[in-house]
Amino acid sequence: MSLPSRKVALAFMAHPDDAEFLCAGTLLRLGEVGWELHIATAAPGDCGTMTETKWAISARRTREAEDAARLLGARYYCLDERDGFIVYDKATLQKVYDLFRRIAPTLVFAHAPQDYMMDHEVCSALARAASFLYGAPNCSEFPRHPESQVPYLYYCDPVEATDIFGRRVTPTTYVDISAYLEKKAAALACHASQRDWLLAHHGVDEYLEGMRRHARLRGEEIGVQAAEAFVQHRGHAYPRNDLLAELFASQKS
Repeated sequence: MSLPSRKVALAFMAHPDDAEFLCAGTLLRLGEVGWELHIATAAPGDCGTMTETKWAISARRTREAEDAARLLGARYYCLDERDGFIVYDKATLQKVYDLFRRIAPTLVFAHAPQDYMMDHEVCSALARAASFLYGAPNCSEFPRHPESQVPYLYYCDPVEATDIFGRRVTPTTYVDISAYLEKKAAALACHASQRDWLLAHHGVDEYLEGMRRHARLRGEEIGVQAAEAFVQHRGHAYPRNDLLAELFASQKS
């Protein structure tokens, strides 16, 4: 088993509630074994409403995100981009490089490279770029942590576990979250504003049940009550060993 000496995990997502839906169970398990936890979003969720101004909903959603992160034992950050306008450009990259430089993560969770909305896909690319380069001295004015390294990078499941063409995503890694499902649900429930938004915009009144159904789907694939699934990035310079599997005896497909 090859484990990093620095135990710092960052979930870099597009919007408040993404981390709680996609990887909160795994974050809880990491916290239990001594990892420092961070959750960041590119945007504050300013379009996640049918009734409030962008300023009011942003303030509400970032408060909800802070509450959820606190419940998970994590610290929350927001880069203050705009919903639907998250782009891969120099200014946004610099924000992400600076965030990674400040945190110096050794484990990163990101959106799937293909997902149902472009904000998620762009954030996936931003996380990939920053995970590779944040340790380079000249990419940021923030001081470089001496243990900065190319971190383990895992892509979370896309919604409904399918890519944009409807094909089922095959995970490299599963994490059993059966004992953590209800605390994950409690963290997701902190995002109360989104139950109202999804009901109004999508006609869906199953915010928590949708999460539980997804966790049960992945759990059934490895014979447990609930699981989170990931695809590990194993390109050049990235760690090749499956850290999550080694930590939690996760099963693979």
